Amino acid sequence: MIAAELLRGRAHPVRLVVFDCDGVLVDSEPVSNRVVAREMTALGWPMTQQEADRAFLGMNVDDMRLVVEARLGRVLPPDWEEALVARLIAVMQDEVTAISGALAALDGVTALGLPWRVASNSSHPEMAAKFASIGIAERVAGRAHSFTDVPRGKPAPDVYLAAAAAEGVPPECCVAIEDSATGARAAVAAGMTCLGFAPHGGAHALIAAGAAPFAAMAELPVLLRLAPR
Repeated sequence: MIAAELLRGRAHPVRLVVFDCDGVLVDSEPVSNRVVAREMTALGWPMTQQEADRAFLGMNVDDMRLVVEARLGRVLPPDWEEALVARLIAVMQDEVTAISGALAALDGVTALGLPWRVASNSSHPEMAAKFASIGIAERVAGRAHSFTDVPRGKPAPDVYLAAAAAEGVPPECCVAIEDSATGARAAVAAGMTCLGFAPHGGAHALIAAGAAPFAAMAELPVLLRLAPR
């Protein structure tokens, strides 16, 4: 089902929009994939940026540890996550840009009278660096939810449920915007309608995870107008 059909057929009004961060608001994935590929290669798991994207898209650093240790057959240092996050932040604060149409989408959602929040598998320091880099740190202040705030990161629904609870909106009245199957599974498990942002096509994994695809972030406010209010 495409996004327009899903929204028209909703049984509940939309009262909150919850955005993922990476790949939805911030074009950070090419940058982070480069850093992660370099880190994996140094650890003994040779990897390209494209392979890093396939292996870790939508995954938080705690879950990355489990995957990497299983692949390498050894335990990583106890401060491995902290060191990787520090390297990511150092690059993110200078190199990331906004996803095309994302800032207009935030403006459009606000103009519709809808509140919005961010639910991410990134840490708060990572998100702070990214949002500062694209100039929306003040707009996002108080609206960002990290996997570090909840017992389980995506694909568990915890961070999405936390965002809905913070706004006082039931999950069935929320629309989540995701670009990964991991995130889509989390949103669907939370009981939210999930729209899958797929600007380059290839939305099969998103669809399989329960998301309805759309291709241009600037179209989001138009799509949301189709839902019952």
